[in-house]
Amino acid sequence: MLNTILQTTQSGAEIITDEESVEKTLSIIELIGSGGVAGQLIIAVLFLLLVFAIYIYFERIFAIKAASKVDANFMNQIKDHVSHGKIDSAQMLCAQVNSPVSRLIGKGISRIGKPLADINTAIENAGRLEIYGLEKNVSVLATISGAAPMIGFLGTVIGMILAIFELANAGGTIQMDVLAGGLYTAMTTTVAGLIVGIVAYIAYNHLVVRTDKVVYQMEANSLEFLDHLNEPT
Repeated sequence: MLNTILQTTQSGAEIITDEESVEKTLSIIELIGSGGVAGQLIIAVLFLLLVFAIYIYFERIFAIKAASKVDANFMNQIKDHVSHGKIDSAQMLCAQVNSPVSRLIGKGISRIGKPLADINTAIENAGRLEIYGLEKNVSVLATISGAAPMIGFLGTVIGMILAIFELANAGGTIQMDVLAGGLYTAMTTTVAGLIVGIVAYIAYNHLVVRTDKVVYQMEANSLEFLDHLNEPT
């Protein structure tokens, strides 16, 4: 009799252990699937936004990295050519170097002979175009960082509405299995929206910092070029 009780107890413990292990190994896919159709649609939208944000980040980071590469001897060569009146050689050097700095300096060299204010204006206008190119699609990341949490919050509201609807249809009796679908929708979409928003926000700010460094580099080289033109001969 005692052995039978012990075996029954062990069997019950094994069942409980098995149930706990199943709960602990609940996969992300199963968790998303438990949120119902509304939750799955919102998760799909957030996933697409995440993929788009990651694509924009890496596309821009490589473009900015390429734009920031300038030969340390570039400006010395430009000043040497200009000092000796080799304008064509200076323009050819700028054409060979594919960077925002070289394009700004090339624009200034093409205006040599005109008043210094006109050269400065030409460089500033070219600089605006270069900055616009560097910041291409970066504002989309800012939009995603703000929209993703709001989309997740929309899923939260939908999930709570579904939970209240199911609870009302159940006659007011509180059963977790009745509320589970709506709660899963609410929680999974909230978490997904926050994750996408945080990733996009960090990516946006990192790109802004990297872009500012390139802009500073452009301004420093432009001022160096203008100062060289303003030096007495």
